[in-house]
Amino acid sequence: MLPLFTSAGFASAEQGLELLTVKPDGEGGETYSTPIQILLIMTVLSLLPTALITMTSFTRIIVVLSILRQALGTTTTPSNQILVGLALFTSIFIMSPVFERAYDAGLKPYMEEQMPFTEAMQAASVPLREFMLNQTRENDLSMFAEMAGIEALEKPEDAPFSVLLPAFVTSELKTAFQIGFMIFIPFLIIDLVVASVLMSMGMMMLSPILISLPFKIMLFVLVDGWSLIIGTLASSFYT
Repeated sequence: MLPLFTSAGFASAEQGLELLTVKPDGEGGETYSTPIQILLIMTVLSLLPTALITMTSFTRIIVVLSILRQALGTTTTPSNQILVGLALFTSIFIMSPVFERAYDAGLKPYMEEQMPFTEAMQAASVPLREFMLNQTRENDLSMFAEMAGIEALEKPEDAPFSVLLPAFVTSELKTAFQIGFMIFIPFLIIDLVVASVLMSMGMMMLSPILISLPFKIMLFVLVDGWSLIIGTLASSFYT
């Protein structure tokens, strides 16, 4: 039995590992074998949560919702699970046109064996790059390009992905804090008014937050705050 396995091992070594091969496609590119493609797909899937957070609208939405909860003064309501779920499904709603374009451009031709794996990945990344470029500030892009040693970009589309991704996240954080500031102002005014009234009445031992909380909730409900916030966030990506 041992000689049989030994001879089989030598035979496979002489023929080479056919499962792990990279062959030229005749057009100047390369074609990966199926196991390598599966390995690359599994690697992409393992990075999917990180990509969802940093490459979509998720960052802006979750930061704004967190600031909103702080402005209302309800430190644990809604819970983190509810905020993350709301941000996740709102991001899916916002990104659905981008995902559909990426599917039609890259994934669908690859599944129908009309396009090699590398070309399919490049084609699928084009709609996502366009979305990220539309939301990235030029000064942030220029800053990271300069830090990467790129002297000058003729146009933003020429920026490598390693430069585009941190510039996009930085721009999203900046935009989220700007929106959060505008949301915070009305609730801050309510807190100041309530604190001033309590001070004038001599009720210094009574917490102003406890008194202002019902007024802030009432104001938020009267203006239909959740629909207003979510609608504004969704429209901010396509204006």
